[in-house]
Amino acid sequence: MSLDPSPEQFRDLMATDEPDLAEVMACVFGVQGHEVRTYRTLLSTPATTVEELANALERDRSNVNRSLSTLREKGLARRERRLLDGGGHVYQYTATPLDEARELMHEALDGWTAAVHDSIDSFDGETLDEAPADGA
Repeated sequence: MSLDPSPEQFRDLMATDEPDLAEVMACVFGVQGHEVRTYRTLLSTPATTVEELANALERDRSNVNRSLSTLREKGLARRERRLLDGGGHVYQYTATPLDEARELMHEALDGWTAAVHDSIDSFDGETLDEAPADGA
């Protein structure tokens, strides 16, 4: 899982006095509002099926499936297969606990900050002597 905060979203986030969970998750994980809603719903209703989530979110199952795929890819949700008594199986989804998600956010931002620090440390005399192309 690769997390790479968008510089533009990071700048917007820093300009916000009190960013909410959705704004931070959008910046750090690159998720959209409907994916944050899906995550929040999963937090309050663990071991939920796609159909149950679609009903709770009043969204189409295919859209919920895409949101869940994104959340799983970002490490924000887990899927478990449960066997049904009458045969067959169903997948149930559970959100990564908020404490773990917070840790993922810290790690992503720490990594991004370290990369910026490395860039700063790599500046040398030649780099500083270069003038911007627009003459500014």
